[in-house]
Amino acid sequence: MSLRKCACIDTLYTELPWEERFLAAKKDGFDAVEFWDWRIRDLEATKRAACEAGIAISGFNGDADYSLVDPEHREKYVKYLEESIRAAKAVGAGSVTIHSNALGEGGVVVDHYDNLSHTVKLCSMYRTLLDCVETAEREGINLNLEALNITTDHVGNFLENTQMGAEICRLIGSPRLKLLYDVYHMQINEGCICDTISHYADQFGHIHVADAPGRHEPGTGEINYKKVLRHLEACGYTGYVGYELFPLADTESAVKAIMEAC
Repeated sequence: MSLRKCACIDTLYTELPWEERFLAAKKDGFDAVEFWDWRIRDLEATKRAACEAGIAISGFNGDADYSLVDPEHREKYVKYLEESIRAAKAVGAGSVTIHSNALGEGGVVVDHYDNLSHTVKLCSMYRTLLDCVETAEREGINLNLEALNITTDHVGNFLENTQMGAEICRLIGSPRLKLLYDVYHMQINEGCICDTISHYADQFGHIHVADAPGRHEPGTGEINYKKVLRHLEACGYTGYVGYELFPLADTESAVKAIMEAC
């Protein structure tokens, strides 16, 4: 398969010091790396480690403490996104990942916004995304909007299905805004993976892979990843496939399973 492989080095290679993870991923056959919170990383050292390893940095999370669904967060959300985009450009990353709700420690949704109607949340997300896209287009950085599962890892998250995320991206119509399709999250929330890919692959900017249940490497759960990845290619997807998963045993065995699934 020709899909480019990306390792999440906040879940893989964690037995190594931060700056050694880049070369390890390169040696194992990954084309890029990604991570979560840029604020806790030395960006200069991160860029240097990636350059020395000869591996690309795909991106990282860009929204931190703010929520797209909160109308009162609009200005603060965009301002922080601008900081994240500057960080992305500083390390040579091509994208940042964004979410409907702020995520805290362990990915816990900080505020479920039960006091806001579905309509207010949706309109707020759409309006703030319009502002975000202006910044992304001006700075030449891609935004990947990620839907999350709401039963296992991110209870209370607003954006929970592929259709809503993809249709928002289509309505906004910017090449700088795409959907991050996380197969693990969407298997939990909606299933029908290949049908969903057929309908919305044109809006995918990044893919996340982990098996379900468990969020471990391919082959440990119920998802037929050989079929899924072939179908992504058949539907014209050419971006990165990011392996954001927690090894069942260790990184070495997880990477072996990843490469076999490709």
